[in-house]
Parts: sequence; structure tokens; C-alpha cells
Amino acid sequence: MPARNESQWRATPPLQEGEWIDSRIYSDREIFEEENEKIFKHVWVPVCHESELPKPYDFRTTSIGREPVIICRGPDNQIRAFLNVCPHRGMLIERRPSGSFLEGQPSGNPTRITCMFHAWQFDLKGNCVYVAREKEGYQDRLCKENVGLRRLRCEVKFGGFVWVNLDDNPSVSLEDWASKPFQCLRQTLEEEPLEVFHYHKAVIGTNYKLWHDTNSEFYHDFMHYHNRVTGFNDAYFARKNEAFDHGHVVVGTFEVNYANYEGFESRAELSFPHLPPNQWYMIDLFPGFNFNLRGSALRVDVVTPLGPDEVMIEFRGLGLKSDTPEERMTRINHHNSIWGPFGRNLHEDLIGVAGQGTTMRPGTEPRNILHGRQENQTIHDENGMRHYYDEWGRWMNRSPREPDKAYSPSQAVAAE
Repeated sequence: MPARNESQWRATPPLQEGEWIDSRIYSDREIFEEENEKIFKHVWVPVCHESELPKPYDFRTTSIGREPVIICRGPDNQIRAFLNVCPHRGMLIERRPSGSFLEGQPSGNPTRITCMFHAWQFDLKGNCVYVAREKEGYQDRLCKENVGLRRLRCEVKFGGFVWVNLDDNPSVSLEDWASKPFQCLRQTLEEEPLEVFHYHKAVIGTNYKLWHDTNSEFYHDFMHYHNRVTGFNDAYFARKNEAFDHGHVVVGTFEVNYANYEGFESRAELSFPHLPPNQWYMIDLFPGFNFNLRGSALRVDVVTPLGPDEVMIEFRGLGLKSDTPEERMTRINHHNSIWGPFGRNLHEDLIGVAGQGTTMRPGTEPRNILHGRQENQTIHDENGMRHYYDEWGRWMNRSPREPDKAYSPSQAVAAE
């Protein structure tokens, strides 16, 4: 068939509804801003792991839906989250990515969260404990008891991850939101404490949903030479993409044959509790958080959309807190050989989504993105994407196929 002209290029594909989407949902700035308001400000976000706040007064900062957030461990050992915003003049309070409030800073007292602008101070429960010239400036019109930090919903669950929701009254509890997809790994992740041993982040010129997509299907593994020689067998192709409520998907396990690749050894010596050696499970949570347990290491991706064509992805590697130094080094080597910044797989995935980002920048012409493969809901099926974008349509009240129109349930998704 010859190359297509413009009308042919944009024609409706000969597929069912739900088996393609309009590329404007990746490139349109209005849609991106709406996603922050309608999705990211109302979903549960795994902002970090409790092991990254090992001591009282430790903190980390992040952002959700463009809102700056601070997570800290109080002297009572409880982890809490607040907006990282001073109630006085709206100043960003803490600029460091992480640290401790136990020691005093040039602009703050020990054990206090202090705004450097006018020295208002807060305890680790978010209470305001000091207002400069409180009586002189405000007389009896305002006092420190009126001006605490903005508290956020925060829970530690599913293997010690810290989950934050900007919505005071989320439509779904964290347990209802994620317990079913986590059922395959919950006993494994909660048997004993985990610990982060690796962290890096990447800012990529692509839409955050495209990173979800590459985590949601596995036939792009033909791009990964290492996977081709260690994993491509009948069991690999037979794995199922199982869809759950709220747009989540779980990819089932199989045994990875590391010995097939020169220079690699079996990872059976180090696994996780209740998990057979060399297994591989993946939990993909809407709208773009990924928990990938492969043999001896757990990788977790957290996306922070920065624009329609820019996303920050935070990558964490985790093992067991009880690891010996030798075991920890083995886990680190196993993790980094596949998923580190110079590993065999991760950079290839990033090249893929960066290439998509190049063709779907704001202002590029709309085109059809196909999600029509149907292969019995195995890893070569695109049911994970169809399921995800149907959920996206619900949250946004937009049709993924025609984003200028209101959402209606997809027949292709309903058929599955």
C-alpha cells in the first residue's frame, strides 16, 4: 500500500472504539493543566519510602500537582505531610530536597520548621509555635494558634511507602485504591522492613502517560537485547496483564533465565520473602506509578508531570533492611545492571518515550495512537493501555479518542 496523504493519515482506524486515542491528550497544554486539577490533586501518590526518613526530624520535599509538599518524621516517630508553604506570605519554607530539622540552620532553630522570610516557626505536627512580633504586630487579632501548616492526608502502607493525597476527602481510601493490585506482592513487601539503596531521577522531554505506556506493555522488549536472551520463552509470552479497578494493571510472574546471558548469573541466592527465586512481578498504578519486583531488587518509579512534554521520573531501588553488606552489594549490582542510569534496560525505555515526546510536542498535528493489539490479555496485548485510558477518560470527562467530546465508556474495554 502506498504512503498515505493527509486525509488518509488522519482517517479513523479500522478498529473498535477504545483501540486508539488522539495524540492531543499528550500534547495539549489545556489538557495537561486539567490533569493536574482533576487527577493529580485527588489521587494517592507514593512520594517516598519510610526508610528515607530514618530518624525523627528527618524530612524530604517533593511536589504533587504543582503544589510543593514536605514529608517529615516527628519526634513521636509518626510520618506526616504538609504543604511546603508558609501561611504568612505564601513563601516556600524548605528548599532542600532532604535533610534534618534536628540541627539548627542559619535561618531556623533546632527541631523547628522555620520560614526564612520572616522566621515563623512550626513544629513537626504542623503547629505554629512562633510568630515574630506576634503581639506587637497583630495585637489580639491573630495568634500563632490560627496559622498552622496545611496538613495533608498521609499514610504509610504496602511495604513502607509513604502515600500522600492533596484531597482532604478522597473519593477512595488508600486501602480501596491499591490493595487489590498489591495483593500479589503484599505479603512479600510487608514481611519485613524494606530499605531504599538506590535513587536517581530523570527529566525527560515526553508526556508522563507515555512512560506509563512503556511500562504497561512488554512486546517492546524486542528493543531490549538482554531481555531477548534471558526471558523470551513460552512462559514469558504467556504472562497476563490483569486489569483492576481505578485503572491499575498487574503483570504476572515467570522465572527469568539469567544464566542464558553471558556475564550474568542466577539471582536465586537473593529474593524477597514468600517469592520464588528469579521471579518477576509488576504493579502499574494509575496515573503512572510503577512497582517492579525482579528477582533480588524492587524498582519503583514515581512520575511528576512538569508540562505536556516534560516529566520528572524518580527511580528507587529497594532491598531488605536486614541485608548483610555482602547481600546489599549483590542487590545493588543486580539492580544497577538492569535499571541503573547505565543499566541494560532503563535507558532504552527512556530513548523510546523521548522519541515519542519529540513527535508529540505542543503544536504538533493530531494523529492516531493505536492500542488495538488483542492477544488474550497476555503481555503482547494492549489491554493495559485500553484499561488505563478508559480510566483517564472517567477522571477527565474527556473521550481519549476525541478529547473535545465528553467521556463515554469504551466498548472495547467493556468487552474485556
